[in-house]
Amino acid sequence: MSAKAKRLFKKIVSYSGFFFFILAAIMLWWQLREYTFSDIIHAIGDIPFVYLLAACVACFLGYVCLATYDYLALRYIGASNRVSWWKWMLAGMLGFAISNNAGNAVVSGGAIRYRLYTRWRITGGDIVKMITFSGLTFFLGASAIVIAGYFLVPSDILDRSVGASFGINTLFIICTAAVLAYLAATLFFRKKHIKIGKIKFQVPTTATALAQILLGATDSILAGLVLYFCLLPFVEIPFGTYIGLFVIAQATGIFSQVPGGIGVFESIFLLALPDAVDKADIFGALLAYRIIYYLLPLIGVGGLFFIYEHWLRVRMKRWMNDAREIIPKIPQKIKNIKPRKK
Repeated sequence: MSAKAKRLFKKIVSYSGFFFFILAAIMLWWQLREYTFSDIIHAIGDIPFVYLLAACVACFLGYVCLATYDYLALRYIGASNRVSWWKWMLAGMLGFAISNNAGNAVVSGGAIRYRLYTRWRITGGDIVKMITFSGLTFFLGASAIVIAGYFLVPSDILDRSVGASFGINTLFIICTAAVLAYLAATLFFRKKHIKIGKIKFQVPTTATALAQILLGATDSILAGLVLYFCLLPFVEIPFGTYIGLFVIAQATGIFSQVPGGIGVFESIFLLALPDAVDKADIFGALLAYRIIYYLLPLIGVGGLFFIYEHWLRVRMKRWMNDAREIIPKIPQKIKNIKPRKK
């Protein structure tokens, strides 16, 4: 690839962050297009304010946890001291806010991280390592919850559908094998490297792997709490049973590659709930969950991102104006420099 093609490719990847931000907003509009604003307000209005507030707090803590993925990834590549806390917090929150809505986290969330981290002098190869490491963190945490949830979800729920039962059993086997294989690799191949293309990935320590599992599981629990608080007024379900069901539905939605797991997540969740539950109430809870966990972070962190971009443009203009004033004066200053006498 020529130097010109590489520059063009880097520019496309850098500006694709805006594209995925717009795509995420379109996906949210597509999801809610059949409902009027009054429908949404009425559905959410049936949920007591205290539960909505608790869901918002859980959402905020969940995105802080998601942003910590980036800090753990920076530690993995040895660059945690080179990026300020507010920078990796912004990149992490924004990256996940976009990828949660637009889907394809590697491309959508990776594009915005590439745009930000290259400004902060993190190389493209290290950014690839960070994205891969963060993806593993999420997968390990979700897998740990799926394994625990498999034993917490009552067997009669799994027996309602042969297809669902087969899929969940298969998911349990895959997650268990993946977690055990990853931990075994950290034990037997510590400090070894795996080369993929031109990039070398160092096998993490067992302590780092356990931190990944703990962080990922905490993230999944906090995300589950957002919907749990919205459901509490309408359905009684033990939290242990619920969180297992939530992560199984969430993981299935992610593996489906449907942006935000739209439709897949809701179908599995509604299938598992008792038939006696009012579906209209569940719709209100699911809608509130979608707005709180997907829409609000996208608007909030996206707004901070555009403020940051505007601040950078203003600062660059100031630098350019200063340069225009200083550069013409440089030749005159050089002429005024008197040579030293020997």
